[in-house]
Amino acid sequence: MPRPSTRLAAPSERARTLAAERLAGLATPAGALGSLGDAAVWLSAVQDACPPRPLDTVRVVVFAGDHGVTAHGVSAYPKEITALMVRQFLSGGAGVAVLARQHGATLRVLDLGVDVEPGAFPAEVGAHKVRRSSGAIHVEDALTPAETAQALAVGAAVAAEEIAAGADLLIPGDMGIGNTTPSAALIAASLGLDSRDVTGRGSGVDEVTLAHKEQVVAQALARAGERVADPVDRLTALGSADLAAQVGFLAEAARSGVPVLLDGVISVACALVAEDYAPGSSAWFAAGHRSPEPAQALALSKLGLEPLLDLGMRLGEGSGAVAALPVLRSAGALLTEMSLLADVLGS
Repeated sequence: MPRPSTRLAAPSERARTLAAERLAGLATPAGALGSLGDAAVWLSAVQDACPPRPLDTVRVVVFAGDHGVTAHGVSAYPKEITALMVRQFLSGGAGVAVLARQHGATLRVLDLGVDVEPGAFPAEVGAHKVRRSSGAIHVEDALTPAETAQALAVGAAVAAEEIAAGADLLIPGDMGIGNTTPSAALIAASLGLDSRDVTGRGSGVDEVTLAHKEQVVAQALARAGERVADPVDRLTALGSADLAAQVGFLAEAARSGVPVLLDGVISVACALVAEDYAPGSSAWFAAGHRSPEPAQALALSKLGLEPLLDLGMRLGEGSGAVAALPVLRSAGALLTEMSLLADVLGS
């Protein structure tokens, strides 16, 4: 996907205004719907429709990959768990698979950089693989420039495929042991923050490991230096194949005018980079849930997004966003089906 030369088109202001007016006219006290009302107005704007249409075709894409930093003691789990979890997605036993079935969303998993032999997964899972694992970002670049370009193009192509299949909402998911470390680094680089501000416990590491992880992020930021000013160079230095693909996926969804429901710290890190890569992208994003990771809250604040759920979830996979799907659907249904105060008073 070539980088947009101009700012992407924004969601419909006409539909946003109509939705806000309809919300104000519902048979309910002003502000009584809280964030549900805000979500309904956003849904109308991104659909250019008031009232909004039902979200009938929701498609979840999980981008999987391993990360070189995992070998350097930043996670509570070994990298081999990544491949095992990919198989759980395929068998339907992963958390996001359960939630997707519950809420009628399709689930697709792609191996962008899992450290496995060729043929370890079905052909459709590995069809877009960029490399086996990404570089350890505190000592080397995560990707080559050519691999970053490839991953961005893959993400854009996958988004286009899902949109062509009828998606009216996209949800990005992630799977990769150690992936909160490059995500924290990307958020720090995007926002000009210190590693102490962004490094969290990820998979649940102890105090000693947390301090080491913070040092790894600091070393990665120092090594990357001024290159982080450019979003593509930022991904090359600090990202991974799966994260770069997710950036391409988000940017293409926004360019195509299809809304996205973000998940936790990984997808929000990618959303920050996508906003720099394709300015205007973030207007097409909503936040599914609040993660305990400190970097996510900082990124959401920068993006101006308020999460629909705050359940303390840190599973990843897209699970928090899928759990929030009924809330977003409820918001649209209320704006569509709830009586107007004028009709109530006139009856």
